[in-house]
Amino acid sequence: MGKVIFYEDRNFQGHHYECSSECSDLTKYFQRCNSIRVENGNWILYENPNHRGHQYYLRRGEYPDFNQWMGFNDSIRSCRIIPQNRTPLTERYPPYIL
Repeated sequence: MGKVIFYEDRNFQGHHYECSSECSDLTKYFQRCNSIRVENGNWILYENPNHRGHQYYLRRGEYPDFNQWMGFNDSIRSCRIIPQNRTPLTERYPPYIL
């Protein structure tokens, strides 16, 4: 089971939301995302709702600023956990923009 925590402010500050499954629209939980803590699992994060827009691949770790995951801005609007048996070959290079 995966778990990712989204924070509205940098350095894991401000309002936060914990997610443990796929979510096609995160806008009801937070307005912006400036830091992320991936507690377990591998995740694809999307700039727009319904898994659209720029995609970011993150694995377990702390990302105190959206620049740490190579984000263009503070917009994360949907996410998917990657099943363990389907981890992309790019895992050795995270964070990774797809």
